[in-house]
Amino acid sequence: MKAIINIGLKKGVLDSAGKAAHHTLDTVGFKEVVKDVRIGKQIVMELNCTNESEAREEATKMCEQLLANTVIEDYDILIEA
Repeated sequence: MKAIINIGLKKGVLDSAGKAAHHTLDTVGFKEVVKDVRIGKQIVMELNCTNESEAREEATKMCEQLLANTVIEDYDILIEA
């Protein structure tokens, strides 16, 4: 099974990389198009799990223990067969 994990800063946490990207997009002509920019990371992994529930449980454990800083980051897990 494939786990796709998207990790990003929680709402209210300053995203300096997102602000820099937003400023640059404004500068190169996208000021009227781009409202906000948040930059995160995506982790894609193949898991040796037999069902979606087990895969989600294992991916959640990984996020809580290592992959995400849960003090300042949120994560979303998508499981594909």
